[in-house]
Amino acid sequence: MLKRIVTIQDISCFGKCSSTAALPLISAMGVETAVIPTAVLSTHTGGFTGYTFRDLTSDIPQIAKHWESLNLHFHGIYTGYLGSRQQVQIVSDFFDTFRKTDTKVIVDPVMGDGGKLYAGFTPDFAQEMRKLCEKADVIVPNLTEVSLLLGIPYPEIYTMDDIHAYLKALTDIGCGTAVITGIRNGEMHGTVAYEKSTGSFFEAYRKHVPEQMHGTGDIFASVLSGALIRGASLAHAIRIAVHFTNDTILATVDDLHRLPHDQAPWYGVEFEACMDKLIQYVREI
Repeated sequence: MLKRIVTIQDISCFGKCSSTAALPLISAMGVETAVIPTAVLSTHTGGFTGYTFRDLTSDIPQIAKHWESLNLHFHGIYTGYLGSRQQVQIVSDFFDTFRKTDTKVIVDPVMGDGGKLYAGFTPDFAQEMRKLCEKADVIVPNLTEVSLLLGIPYPEIYTMDDIHAYLKALTDIGCGTAVITGIRNGEMHGTVAYEKSTGSFFEAYRKHVPEQMHGTGDIFASVLSGALIRGASLAHAIRIAVHFTNDTILATVDDLHRLPHDQAPWYGVEFEACMDKLIQYVREI
């Protein structure tokens, strides 16, 4: 049976992030992908200037009401960038309406990176996002978002024991599974996950690439969501997500010297060149 997921996040009309990445990637994994746009931007905000922005907060409840009248069912709900406390509350209500016994809720608590909040966010926003994470089955924060959710200093230096402690603390918020992205382990770079029901930790790594690329977190969360909805185990899902994200980075690095200005690293990674690999990974589920 064809599985169906809805992703709730913004649309950047140009630039590879948020729904612009989630829709093609999850669809390519064989999962029907519906979208609820929280905002429409002419470009993403990570490098472009002068972009347009249209807030669609008031549209979300109307979309949800129409879908409820159609008795739509989703095997997965995946949230990314939410731009306000009001949007977080609306999405929380969406969970209550559309969550069924076979619905997996995945929250990427997008708030910041590199120890800093993204523009427009304030520390009290993290408290609202924490409430949303309480309702999730799986959360996918980076270390900046871990610090905001747990109310701890940003860990510039950490041990694996620290990461394990953070993961357990994250599941104490209420989610069943926590996945921390952007973990360095020597020359390797990847993710560590914790499944509370079994008390098990899982890791997946590829060799670290020093170039900074925009949108890789969205790619990781999207592929992780698709794999989980397809029925992959947590260990298998994070492995697919790490490998594919790394594949896209390497493809872009190989092409950097030929890229024009409007396709600099902040534009986004060349995930289109790696779709065949993603499809191959899915066949292994």
